[in-house]
Amino acid sequence: MSDARTALVLVDLQRWIVDMAWGPVGGEVVVEACGRLRDHFSTVVLVRYVRAGGPDAAPDQLVPGCTPRPGDHLVTKHGLDAFEDTGLDDVLHRERVTEVVVAGLSTAHGVAATAGTALRPGYGVVVVEDATASPDEAQHRAALDRLTALGARTARVADLTAAGE
Repeated sequence: MSDARTALVLVDLQRWIVDMAWGPVGGEVVVEACGRLRDHFSTVVLVRYVRAGGPDAAPDQLVPGCTPRPGDHLVTKHGLDAFEDTGLDDVLHRERVTEVVVAGLSTAHGVAATAGTALRPGYGVVVVEDATASPDEAQHRAALDRLTALGARTARVADLTAAGE
C-alpha cells in the first residue's frame, strides 16, 4: 500500500516493551509484521514511549528494523496516546494524511488510545490485527472490537501488502 494520503503509525516498538509477554502472538512476531508493513507506505510515523524521568529516551531503544529511515517521522509520547502533546496531528496534516494504519504494541493500550483519538477528527483508521498484540488474547480481541464499534476497520498484514508483492 503506498497511497500518499495514508500513513503507517507504528506504536511502541522499543526493546523493553517488545520483550514483555504478548498475546495472541509474541512481541517479535509483531515487530516482524510491522517491518513488512513499512515498505508499503510512503509516510511512516514511529512512536516511542518515554517514561517521565526514565532511561528510555535514546533512539536506539527502538528495535532493529523499526528505527527511523530518511523521511520517517519520530514522535515521542509520555502517555498512552500518540496524539497527546506530540505534534503527531501536525505531522499528519503537513503530509496531507487522511487515513492512518496503526500497528504495534499494545492493542489494548497505545494502539487503542492512538486509533481512538485519530477517529475523533475524522481520520480513517485501520488497525492491523496481526501486527498488534496485548498482554493476552482476550484484551487484544476486546480492544479490536471496541475500535471497530467506534468506526475503525481492521485488516491483516497480507491484506495491506498484497498489491506490492
